[in-house]
Amino acid sequence: MTVIRFRLSCIGLLNRGQRNISIFSNATPSNLNKVVSDAEKIVGYPTSFMSLRCLLSDELSNVAMHVRKLVGTKHPLLSTARGFIYDSRNNLQMRGLVVLLMSKAAGPSQHTASDLLPQDMVSGIYPSQRNLAEITELIHTAFLVHRGIVNLKEWTNSDGPLKDMQFGNKMSVLSGDFLLANACTGLAQLNNTKVVELISSAIGDLVQGIYHEIPNSLEDNSLTDEINMVTWEEQTFLSHGALLAKSCQAAMELAKHDKDAQGLAYKYGKHLSLGHKLNSDLQLFVKSSSADPETFSFNSAPVVFHRQIVGQERWCHQLQQAKTIGRQMDYTKLRSTIKLEKGVTSTIDLCRYHGNKALESIQCFPSSEARSALENIARAVTKF
Repeated sequence: MTVIRFRLSCIGLLNRGQRNISIFSNATPSNLNKVVSDAEKIVGYPTSFMSLRCLLSDELSNVAMHVRKLVGTKHPLLSTARGFIYDSRNNLQMRGLVVLLMSKAAGPSQHTASDLLPQDMVSGIYPSQRNLAEITELIHTAFLVHRGIVNLKEWTNSDGPLKDMQFGNKMSVLSGDFLLANACTGLAQLNNTKVVELISSAIGDLVQGIYHEIPNSLEDNSLTDEINMVTWEEQTFLSHGALLAKSCQAAMELAKHDKDAQGLAYKYGKHLSLGHKLNSDLQLFVKSSSADPETFSFNSAPVVFHRQIVGQERWCHQLQQAKTIGRQMDYTKLRSTIKLEKGVTSTIDLCRYHGNKALESIQCFPSSEARSALENIARAVTKF
């Protein structure tokens, strides 16, 4: 049923004109890379290899052989496969890492059941919590692969042969289904119905978040006033934050922590995810210089804030002014116009708000290396 949900969400995206969605998160500041690298040492191993058992299975080895057929095309699955091997800027397995750090920071519960013994912990983390971190990454990876399906209605010769693009779409669906099926199997093996319920609801949130995302085309984005920052936060939480928030809560449930501790872990995951997405959206607007003009989504937080501040009529006028003689959008000019207003500074303030809320949520946990690492990650997403 879960696999069917994901397939339907992909079809919904194609019907809405979505195409070539970014496979991995946007470029992340180097200070966050360092914080994540340092944090991985605390939990025992690099989380970038967390899903290695699944990725090196015979089934995916066969997939890798077939993916070679896509070399020379612009199908997103090729970028996804390359990202599994090496991606120095974007391939941060942060979700699994945060789940492990949260597990270690909270430690064993004072009300631990007899079947959970401190000596079962490795580096301060229960095996079930490590399995949960793996499951979280598998779900996230399946989600990325499924989102890489190309809308063939918008296919052009420059993308590559049509039959190869069709083949790439089939491989994206099957590969994503395989990863998701492995995640669901691992979830069942945790033998905890509350955790199964939490992660299943997170998958449902992902599907809902994807389906309700506003299309990225200029025509659809520029002329609708339906989206504001309240809507943006709701949609962003569903598509980017629910999995991490509910995985952190599930990690507390596996260690038999009470509802208060579970709520704090949930809040950390929620606010960290929102802060990270805001930081990602801000990068093109806070860079000191940009050699080449870069496009940006009209549904990124700074643009949504800007539209909300200046109003729909003025926004439409600014779009017209930013168009060239050939009716192409001059993104450099438009970005300069947006930076003149308060949309960027408002987004920075909101990013810092979520970073501070994430920090507040873990202050009740004992002081430790793991808690310090979580604090460093929360601080890093508020730096530009």
